Amino acid sequence: MTSSGSGTGAARSGRERVRRPAVAGSFYPSDPEELRAEIGRAFEAARRTAPASRPPKALVVPHAGYRYSGPVAASAYRTLESPARGAIRRVVVLGPSHFVPLEGLAVSEADAFETPLGLVPVDDEARGAALGGPRCVADDEPHATEHSLEVQLPFLQTVLDEFTLVPLTVGRAEPEEVAAVLERLWGGPETLVMVSTDLSHYLDHASATNRDRRTAGAIVAGRPEEIADLDACGVHPLRGLLVSVARHGLTALLLDLRTSGDTTGDTARVVGYGAFAFGPG
Repeated sequence: MTSSGSGTGAARSGRERVRRPAVAGSFYPSDPEELRAEIGRAFEAARRTAPASRPPKALVVPHAGYRYSGPVAASAYRTLESPARGAIRRVVVLGPSHFVPLEGLAVSEADAFETPLGLVPVDDEARGAALGGPRCVADDEPHATEHSLEVQLPFLQTVLDEFTLVPLTVGRAEPEEVAAVLERLWGGPETLVMVSTDLSHYLDHASATNRDRRTAGAIVAGRPEEIADLDACGVHPLRGLLVSVARHGLTALLLDLRTSGDTTGDTARVVGYGAFAFGPG
């Protein structure tokens, strides 16, 4: 295994096709020990909620560099620490396609995703199920340099035992299309569904806080139609998730809501971060 994070795309490792880290060394440390320490600091700075009797079915988690959104992300991952470590064996992660124009959804063709903490195998059977959904294709290009999924993996490797991954980038897609793909992957308590998204971008701290509070209210109330395109960079997977959790009768819990101004002190031009968990009411 390499830990430099210098390669991108999917490369052959023996007979495996491995998606190499694209943002190790920038969004998070490339050295395994430094990475573990950074994740530990994020958990120390995370807001705590009362422990649940069972793990959430779904999470919404931010995806900025760890120094910016790590504590907010950790507040979501804290819900998985005890009840989920051995129970969750498959994680479906949906994130926006920041760099490659995409219509619909794209699942990676890689056999595994690599981070400095090791390899995460891709669930081939679940990938096949996803490809039966509307406008879902197998395509590595949107995954090659995409950080929204990658930054979640070291956190997952820290809080869970062995698990498989279903990596989906989402471009322009209707909520019903995303929900239809999710329904094919929903599974039971062994499957966790995650949407990786930041909230408002590049407003001043006060304006961002107000906008993100409205967005958080729409998420908790289950009203995807009230989330505008510029309210979240992962708006398309987010809206689809809200359709799915409503169909399954799940309720949302706001875990944390901050901006990069809260974590860095620079309040002139910030990005909003929110963490949410979904489970039975």
